[in-house]
Amino acid sequence: MEVFDRSSWSSYLTSWLYLLVVTLLILVQCWAEDVVNNQKFKIDGKVTIPSNVEREWVSSTRVTVDGGQYIGFLKSDGTFSVHLPSGSYVLEVLNPNHVFEPVRVDVTSKGKIRGRRVNNVQSSQVQQVPYPLRFKAKGKASYYMPREQWRVTDLLMNPMVLMMVLPLIFIVILPKLVNTNDPETQKEMANQMNFLKPNNQLPDLSEALAGFFGGGSSSKKTTKSKSKKLKSQ
Repeated sequence: MEVFDRSSWSSYLTSWLYLLVVTLLILVQCWAEDVVNNQKFKIDGKVTIPSNVEREWVSSTRVTVDGGQYIGFLKSDGTFSVHLPSGSYVLEVLNPNHVFEPVRVDVTSKGKIRGRRVNNVQSSQVQQVPYPLRFKAKGKASYYMPREQWRVTDLLMNPMVLMMVLPLIFIVILPKLVNTNDPETQKEMANQMNFLKPNNQLPDLSEALAGFFGGGSSSKKTTKSKSKKLKSQ
């Protein structure tokens, strides 16, 4: 009976030790993955602006990552360093007086870094930029819209002016361009004028309307009066 108790106790300890080892291995693996995921890599770059700008621009410039999730500061020579975990980020340089083009940075889990231009319209087109990153000022920041100035083209393209000028062009200039001494041209113009004249064979519009609303009596009277006049003549 005593031997049986010892053997059962040893098997019980063995199972517990096995379970403890498995638990420790799982914890170590999770800790290693957490360390790998939280491992940060150094992103280096430099910001340059025109040389005629005062040196105070360094203190007023910031490097932001993903809209401020991470923030980097410049050194006196314009260089900066930002520590980021693996992933894809958008780096922007913010300065109150100058504008810079943002750059997207891809960081792999092995620490490989690649920079490329930000293209929100055609994201499939990849235009790589050299590393370490270089940010150059594109121009001065503009906070106000320039006031519109009067131009001659604005007057010429005015719809009211066009409505007055175009008919004058058709009336004054086009007849001078057409050769009126040409017999064929004169004949064609005469045909057009005859076409525009009212046709005598067509019934009078006033008589047609009077006959339609008057029941036809007025039309009969007019025809009778016309026939009497013809007989008397």
